[in-house]
Amino acid sequence: MVHERSSQPRLSPSSYEEDIRAVLAPRLAHFEAVARHEHVTRAAHELGVPQSTLSRSMVRLEQDLGVALFARKGRTVSLTPAGRTFLGSAERALAEVEKAADSVRADADPATGKVAFGFLHTMGSETVPALIRAFRADHPRVRFQLVQNYGEAMIERLRAGGLDLCLTSPVPDAPDLVARRLDEQRLRLVVPEDHRLATRRRIRLAEAADEKFVTLEPGYGLRRITDDLCAEAGFAPRVAFEGEEAETLRGLVAAGLGVALLPPPAVARPGVVELTVTAPRAAREIGVAWLDGHPDTPPVAAFKRFLLSRRGHLLPD
Repeated sequence: MVHERSSQPRLSPSSYEEDIRAVLAPRLAHFEAVARHEHVTRAAHELGVPQSTLSRSMVRLEQDLGVALFARKGRTVSLTPAGRTFLGSAERALAEVEKAADSVRADADPATGKVAFGFLHTMGSETVPALIRAFRADHPRVRFQLVQNYGEAMIERLRAGGLDLCLTSPVPDAPDLVARRLDEQRLRLVVPEDHRLATRRRIRLAEAADEKFVTLEPGYGLRRITDDLCAEAGFAPRVAFEGEEAETLRGLVAAGLGVALLPPPAVARPGVVELTVTAPRAAREIGVAWLDGHPDTPPVAAFKRFLLSRRGHLLPD
């Protein structure tokens, strides 16, 4: 069956007083109104559409379903048994559409909307709480959905639409993403407190070539950086243990199970000594990324501007 194309009203920010169901799902809304009034003219008046348009809409709906939904007497109608069954499902569907519309409107609200924000585990104890606190000084009611993960997983989630923005390292370089460098974080060689190098303050990474390393698992940005720095120093690290979280690695170092290249801790960890690496230059870049061409809601745009304004002083001193 060939259906005529018809223009439908578009949802706009000014339509809060309109029946959202009639905007998003007109035929179901037409059916629900006719079924409720059991009268085509009264339903047409409520919906603000011509009676002839409403009648044709109901005929098309019945033709598409292949089932009579109404028994008709002039402009008065009554539901058939099939119509009563369909009405229950239509009402639930319209309620879900209305609920979804309310939800996305709320998320996009400039004052109270939501930002889905991803960040590295190592950013979770100090950096991100401080950022959100500073941002909410001017945007006190903006809500956040916070996601902690490693870099590649966050980029996947960003591409799938599950995140608006993410703080990650290394800063990604991909044609479908926009990424901006925000800051740099020095990495330290962490050794047990009774280690032969523990009396040192500075070290060349090549001096640790014979050590066993504890590292994050492959796929983590810090693991890639560790491998690259060791290669630049002239060796491949001998990996004794792999983990998923930096503070777990510090615990393994404290237990004497190896050494690790890690960013500074939020709180000093007993049992370890953290050495400045003088060569090669051991640091990781921290950046923010988002999908190229992806439209921002007002709260996302505001938080993005805020993050970019923190370039060079993103991390706590």
